[in-house]
Amino acid sequence: MKGVNHIMVKFADLQYVRPDMDAVMDRVKADIEVLKNAKTYGEFRNAYMDYVQADIELSTSQQIAHIRNTINMLDEYYAAEKAFFNAQMPKYGIVVKEMGTVILNSPFKKDFEEEFGSIVIQNIEAQQLLSSEAVVEDMVKEADLANLYSKTVAAASIEFNGETCTIYGLLKYMKSTDREIRKGAFEAWAALFESISPKIDEIYAELVKIRVGMAKKLGFDSYTPMGYLKRRRYDYTPAELEVFRKQVREVIVPACVKLYDRQRERLGIEKLYFYDENITNPNGNAMPIGDRDYMVGKAQEMYRELAPEAGEFFDFMVEYDLFDLETKPGKRVGGYCTSLPLYHAPFIFSNFNGTDADVNVLTHEAGHAFAGFTAAKFQKTPELCHSTSEINEIHSMGMELWTYPWMESFFGDKAEEYRKDHLADALMKIPYLVSVDEFQHRVYENPDMTPMEWRAAWHEIEKEYMPWRAYDGNEFLEQGGFWMQKQHIFLYPFYYVDYAMAQIGAFEFYTQMQKDRKAAWDNYYKLCQAGGSMGYFKLLEYCNLHNVLQEGSVKEALTAVFEELGV
Repeated sequence: MKGVNHIMVKFADLQYVRPDMDAVMDRVKADIEVLKNAKTYGEFRNAYMDYVQADIELSTSQQIAHIRNTINMLDEYYAAEKAFFNAQMPKYGIVVKEMGTVILNSPFKKDFEEEFGSIVIQNIEAQQLLSSEAVVEDMVKEADLANLYSKTVAAASIEFNGETCTIYGLLKYMKSTDREIRKGAFEAWAALFESISPKIDEIYAELVKIRVGMAKKLGFDSYTPMGYLKRRRYDYTPAELEVFRKQVREVIVPACVKLYDRQRERLGIEKLYFYDENITNPNGNAMPIGDRDYMVGKAQEMYRELAPEAGEFFDFMVEYDLFDLETKPGKRVGGYCTSLPLYHAPFIFSNFNGTDADVNVLTHEAGHAFAGFTAAKFQKTPELCHSTSEINEIHSMGMELWTYPWMESFFGDKAEEYRKDHLADALMKIPYLVSVDEFQHRVYENPDMTPMEWRAAWHEIEKEYMPWRAYDGNEFLEQGGFWMQKQHIFLYPFYYVDYAMAQIGAFEFYTQMQKDRKAAWDNYYKLCQAGGSMGYFKLLEYCNLHNVLQEGSVKEALTAVFEELGV
């Protein structure tokens, strides 16, 4: 992996060819035979690295298809390629599982662990528990259902303000300075979700059923431990995570209540409704200046000034146009960063809508991209380049904070306003992040819940973690319909809390920045270099961050943030 394997063409010009899965699997099976019969560790290692190369090539093809499918979910060709991978990858997983079995039972296991680290062994052991012929069909169905959710939400549109708006297209109107426009956009947004809610309920019911069924087939008591293992949570349990949620309820929720009340006063309104939450000032939030090309250009200047290694990374992104940033019809909602391991290249996907969220997503996803780009220089395999998301999101959320000094380039004289709003918003999001987690725990602990019971559970959780939340009489949302707009619940079970845990880590870096910016960057860069070569707790220790699952750690990590926000 070491060194950068430059892409010779821009992403748009990269050729995609559907991989020959029989040939790939035959190649991996041949590697397995060599592993079984190897007489030396050198022979064993070469066979393993050949498998790694085969996996890199396969993964890169899969990611190209995935990116192009999400850019236009109505494109039938890439929809078919997505379905192809959904069907094939579980079968491929069975072959990889066999390789894992051979590695675990090999006389060269100790040599292998010394070279690649204990985390790779843990990943292999997890794979043994998660892969089985018995669940291949279920995994295909699960992937197809998750894709159907994305497609259903992406295809939904409604007429508003003289234009046909998707869900993302409405969000810019929900940040309007005109309260009536905000309210109208909110009502259109809620109506849009309500119109597709029967379909979404149906998809989720089927997803829960399939996931619980898979867990039973694989020998788990419920889906929760299986979901944790899939997320490579080797270091802690749901009970330990509750310690973190408790700290959020006790430390962060009261601070958020104060911040929302201040916001209500600034806006000069008697009651803060949901459609007011995203507007922090009566004259409107700080809005970015310039279009997509302007922002990418300014980002390039910013990263060159931030650090030489950051400049090198962003120059690479620009040279090969490794972005798709504009909102378009048929495009999947949200933003993400993925990688093309054959080229050591990250890719950033977003839906710019002309609000401050455009800058947030650009700096956030650039954090992921920078970390992946950096780790590829220091780690031997792609597997070691990426940690679990509790760490990966520190890269992204930390980068949002690292870029504060350059916000004048994006917001002009509103930069300071943006910084204050962004810092407060990052804190104020945490209760919602944790709510999504608690909701999922409840669902998988009680898998026979009905759609209306899901709504009731969400409503109850919402009251506990977001006591300020009010929907201005919208029946669908007051019943608890808000949960279904969060795609992570459908696509990535148990993921969302990782953002909250990571945000605390990013805030701690922020505290370090105030004391010694160079030392803080050194810690951050160390974390990026380490990739996924250690477990969660070891990585935190390695870059001088606290463990958020320990009582009192949240309050300590937030010292600088609370001080700056005056809460």
